[in-house]
Formats: sequence, structure tokens, C-alpha cells
Amino acid sequence: GGLGTVSFRWLMPEVPRRAEDARNIAVTAARLPMYEGAMVSEDLKALALYFPLSSKGVSNQVAEHLKGVIESFDGEDRYYVAGLPIAQDRFGVEMFKQMALSAPLAMALIFVLMWFFFRNLKLIISPMIVAMLSVIVAMSLLVITGNTIHIMSSMIPIFIMPIAVLDAVHILSDFFDRYPLVKDRKVALRQTLEELWSPMLFTSLTTSIGFASLALTPIPPVQVFGIFVAIGTFAAWLFTIILMPAFAMLLPEKALEGFGWKEAKSEKEGSEKTGFLVLVGRFTFSQAKLIVILGMALVFFSLVGISKIVINDNPVNWFEVDHEIRVADAVMNERMAGTYMAYLAIDGPDRDESTFAGPILEAASDLKELEKEELQVALSEIDYGHFGETEFLSLQDWALDRQDNTADDDRWDAWDAVIQMMDETWQSGEYFKNPEVLRSLEKLESHLLSNPHVGKVLGLPEVVKTLHRELFEGDEERYRVPETGNAVAQTLMTYESSHRPQDLWHFVTPDFKQSVLWIQMNSGNNVDMKALVDQLEIYLAEHPLPAGLESHWFGLTYINVIWQEQMVSGMAKAFLSSFVVVLLLMSVLFRSLWWGMLSMIPLAFTIVVIYGILGWLGKEYDMPVAVLSSLSLGLAVDYAIHFLARTREAYRKYGDWGLAMDHSFGEPARAIVRNVIVIGLGFSPLLFAPLVPYQTVGVLISSILVLAGVASLLLLPAMIRLIRRWVG
Repeated sequence: GGLGTVSFRWLMPEVPRRAEDARNIAVTAARLPMYEGAMVSEDLKALALYFPLSSKGVSNQVAEHLKGVIESFDGEDRYYVAGLPIAQDRFGVEMFKQMALSAPLAMALIFVLMWFFFRNLKLIISPMIVAMLSVIVAMSLLVITGNTIHIMSSMIPIFIMPIAVLDAVHILSDFFDRYPLVKDRKVALRQTLEELWSPMLFTSLTTSIGFASLALTPIPPVQVFGIFVAIGTFAAWLFTIILMPAFAMLLPEKALEGFGWKEAKSEKEGSEKTGFLVLVGRFTFSQAKLIVILGMALVFFSLVGISKIVINDNPVNWFEVDHEIRVADAVMNERMAGTYMAYLAIDGPDRDESTFAGPILEAASDLKELEKEELQVALSEIDYGHFGETEFLSLQDWALDRQDNTADDDRWDAWDAVIQMMDETWQSGEYFKNPEVLRSLEKLESHLLSNPHVGKVLGLPEVVKTLHRELFEGDEERYRVPETGNAVAQTLMTYESSHRPQDLWHFVTPDFKQSVLWIQMNSGNNVDMKALVDQLEIYLAEHPLPAGLESHWFGLTYINVIWQEQMVSGMAKAFLSSFVVVLLLMSVLFRSLWWGMLSMIPLAFTIVVIYGILGWLGKEYDMPVAVLSSLSLGLAVDYAIHFLARTREAYRKYGDWGLAMDHSFGEPARAIVRNVIVIGLGFSPLLFAPLVPYQTVGVLISSILVLAGVASLLLLPAMIRLIRRWVG
């Protein structure tokens, strides 16, 4: 608008009619640092619109509305909707749909597999009822207690269902093998429960403890998840021991015709057993050293893999590569400054009595004693926690009234000195009108831009430099922070007289004590955000901010880093504490520390190998992987408890470990194998889910079950053979 003036106009006062008019708008926008690269791409072929949201929970609703508007457009332009809030909210929406589809499919497949093993449709309905009731109890209590359904809590049914079926498969397996021998379901059920009562109780306790330990994490959603899965696990045990026998007893006798393992009659006590599992048991027992050496080699291999694990997460990567959100994210981060927002707040020290009242009282030396006391009372009544511009102007008006009421020039001058000091002390607290502070922010911005994942940094320096340039008729050499505080204040006053003065408060508070840098990143990976945080920490250690300023991060991208750190440390703490508790429980169950430690070997082996394989495969340690460590604790110990309890019972019966192994690799081993197959294959529908965390849960549940079962059947017999002198 000429030297010393700035004319504020709308960038697009009306829809352009010609391509040339549209291009002029783009060129003008690209000249403004707030828009260059962020709103208009460097080649002027892409435009970004930003939608600040009042709540993350409305993200998907806003996105769907935008899609409806876009569908009404003509032309060949392509439209993409991206952003971290939309990714997180959309995941929640799709997750509920997926849970409604995958969970029933999983249970249907488990039902089919159980029918394949036990061939009695009516009898295998009871485990389905147990699983359903367990889920209903857990989810009902979740809602009744006022908890919301979020990403973590919506996965509770997926975790409860396999656990609820585990005990049922053990009961059905034992009953399936025992019923042909006694031909009396009441006797068969009584014998089954007498033998399985203790193992099932302790497996349920260990699994519940494993999940309840998540309450130790400092993340409320994870705490809720762990507590209610633990409740569902206990409910599953209770329903299993009460409802399943009752259900079996209510069936008519003819419903059990033909039920039972055909070879059960030939497997009488003391007879020679030559089944496949028995041969596996004899091989494992006889080749104990070889099995243990191979196991240790696999553990060493896995430990190397664990060292390769990268702790990282990104909500956008929860979708498959061809999902519209992943596609939009990739396109927009390639063309624009970035779709991931992080914010760095710069805070000045608060005003207090020493920094504000002190200098003013010193300047009041020429006032009369009564006036000094009056001024001192007024300053002492200031609430510095809520001392803003309005309160300051009120204090200044109070001083001006006293100046106007003075009777002589000396007193007028004395009050004038006080009022001038008030102005100086107030302005000294407006840190972001200080050129030195703004230039330090400039250097900080330049350092942040050196990070390859930072596409744009915006802050108060860009506002001041742009206004300073326009005050000098657009001279590019004037695109800099002015030399004096008064010049900075003039640029800001100019902006405050614009048609959108409120936009200034996006970068600084009205009292100019706090400012914020807007940082656009082209990556939402936690490792990249963490690297930026560490980079800034090193920089500020070498180049401290002036005037006692301090900085802190906020925003969704940064919150995900905190979530990750809390998740990793919280999960480690929860797992270690529950590991110790489970070890003590096992020692109580077996009345021996040796046997307690022995029962933990499949668990430790499973965790090390699973996470080692993840490391070798390059799978990042994210939220689903972290949570599944608790699942592995319960399931891995489950098999060990059943195998060891039945083996010890057989040893007391036969007095020989070899014969005890033959017994354990009969029905107990068959129950374990059936469990591995039923639950492992039963959750294969999750592998076809369009959401990556569901695929991860499906793969890991199956892998944990298979490996825990194999470890129990191979490692435990070998270890018993090697340490039988101490545990006999």
C-alpha cells in the first residue's frame, strides 16, 4: 500500500474466471511464507486446504462430508483427504466393523474345527456359549462402569474368545478320551474335572494375572483393556467348570452315541502305546541333550533378532498400502510440506513480584510515604497467575488517576516515573516483541528444517518478517526481523489492524509471553518424531534460548511418541511383575521352586523366539505387538501347567519317568495339540482383515499358540530328563 503502509485484501475475493487469474492467485500465495509449500505446491499444481478440528472424534464425520461435496465436482482433478486425526478416527470406525465380522468368523471356524475333532454337534455348543457369555460379561461391565469403547477396549472380545475356549477344549479332550472307557458321562465328567480342576484354575489365574498386570501401565486405555480381559478370563473359567458339565448332563443319552476317541479302549493302563505323539515323547525324552542344545541355539539366534527390533508406530500404517488413507498420505507428503503436525511451544517466565513490582517500587522513591504505601498495597494485590493486559491497563489507569490528582509538579513527575517504569516492566515481559528473541526463533526454525522429515516451520518470525517487507513496498531485502523492539511492535500493530487480526493469536498469546512454532512433517513414524525431539534437545543445549525461555512439544504426532514410550516401559514393567507372580504361583501349585521355574521355560522360550523372529523379519514393535506379550504369558504357561501337572501325576502313579512320559503324550498331549490347532487355525480369519493390527493379532496369536505348544511338548520332557535327579 506504499511506503510505511500495508493494504490487506482477500487473496481470492471472487472465483477466478480465467486460468490466468487463477495462476496469479497461486503466484501471490506462493510469495507468502505461510502458504508457500504448505498450501500451494512449488510447481503450483497442488493445493492444500486445512481444517482445524474442535475434536478428534469428528474427524471421520468431517472427512465423509468432504467426500460428499467432492463427488459433486466436475473435471479431472484428484482429491485426497489425509491427516493423523482422520487416520485414528477412521481406524476406530473400520475396527468396529471388522470386529463385528472377524470375531464371528473366527468363532465359526473354531466351532467347525472342534466338530472335526469331537464329532458331536450338541456337545461342542457349550464352549461357544462359554465364550459368548464371557465376552458379554466383560463388555457389559466395561460399559456399566462408565468406560468408553475405544481402539483398545474394542479388541477385548478378540482376546477373550481364544482364552475362553482353551479350558473347554481340555475338558472335551479328556472327556472324549475317557467316556468310551467308562460309558458313564457322570463318572467320566467327575474324573475329568478331578484331574483338570487344579491345572485349569492355575492357568486361568496366570492368564488373568498376565492381563491384570497391564493396570500397572500409565496408559488408561491399556489399563482398561487389561483389567476387563482379566475379568473375562475369570468368567470363562467359572462358566467352563459350571456350565459345561451341566450342559453335558442335560443332553439325552443318545446324544453321546458314538462319542469318544476310537482308540481309547485299546489304550488301557499298562498297555504298550505306539501312537505318533507317544513316539515324539520318547524321542524327546531320549534325545534330551540334543533338544536342549537346539533350543539354546534358537534362543541365541532370536536374541540377535531382538536386538534388531525397532520400536515404532504410525496410525496411518494401521491401514493396508492400497487403502485410500495410505494413498492420500503418500501423495500429499510427496507434493506438500507434510500432513503430520507437531507444535513447539516457547514459554517465557511468568511475571512475579520481584520482576514486576520490584522495579516499579524502586522508581517510586520520590513519592510521599503515604503514596508509596498505597502503591505497595496495589502491587501486592496482583494475582500474577492471571495478570494479563486488562489487569495491567487497570493498574495503569489507577496510577494515572493519582498523577492527575497531584497538587504540584514534583509529585506529578514522581508518578510519571512510576508510570513509565510500569510500561517498561510490562514491555520487558512481552518477550516475543524482542528482536533478539525472534532472531533466536529464526535460527531454531532453520535448525528444525535441516531435518529431512520437516517440510515447513511457521511461527511469529514469519509474520513479522512478511509485514516488515510489505511496509517497505515489498522489498525482499527487508524480509527480516527489524532491529528494534518498536519496529517489531509496529509490524504487529499493523497486522492487528487487518481484516483477520485473530490469526495472530495462532502464533503468540495476546500478552506476548508464549509463542508456538507450527511444524509440518512428511512422516508420522514415532522414530522420526523422536529423532526431531532429540535433535532439538542437543541444539538447545548448545544454543540456549534467551530471556529464560523454555520449550515443550505438543500435538498428536508428539503424543504418539509419549504413548510409545509409556507403552514400552509400561509393558516391560507389567510383564516382569506378572512373570514373577506367575512363577510364585507355579511354585505354589507344584510345591517346588524347581518345578515352578521349569514351567516358565516354554513361556520364556516363546517370547524370546517370537520377538526374535519379528526382529529378523523387520516387523516394528508397535501397539499390537506390545499388548500380545501379555497374551503369550497366559497361553504359554497354560500348556506347561497341563503337561507338568499330568506328568507329575503319572510319575506318582507309575514311579518311572519314561512311563510317565508315555502317559503324558497320550490324552494330555492330544489336548494340547487339539488346542493348538483349534485356536491357532481358528483365528486365521484375522489374517484377511483390511486392518494391519488385526492381521498382526491373528498372526501372533497363532504363532504364540503353536510355539508354546511345541515348546511344552519338546522342551519340558527334555528338561525333565536332564534335571530328574533334582525334581524326582
